[in-house]
Amino acid sequence: MSMKTTLVALLFTLVLIAGSFRLASAQCAMCKQSAESSLKEGSTDAKGLNIGIMYLLVIPYALVGGIGYYWYVNHKKKSAEDIQE
Repeated sequence: MSMKTTLVALLFTLVLIAGSFRLASAQCAMCKQSAESSLKEGSTDAKGLNIGIMYLLVIPYALVGGIGYYWYVNHKKKSAEDIQE
């Protein structure tokens, strides 16, 4: 897979993620209602809920990105070894 193909795939993935944000923010109406009422009452529970959601969002992307980076480095190293032989 060339670098250009990888960049196009990454850009396409980012566009899909940005496009799905609107759908993702409307999926849990009860959590949203609870967080909004908690904020109106002055509680910090909603901030903790938002931080928890961010952790749940970031960890799968970090894992997939790490695995992808590991695969890319090994593939690049193997290609360099094949060229030298």
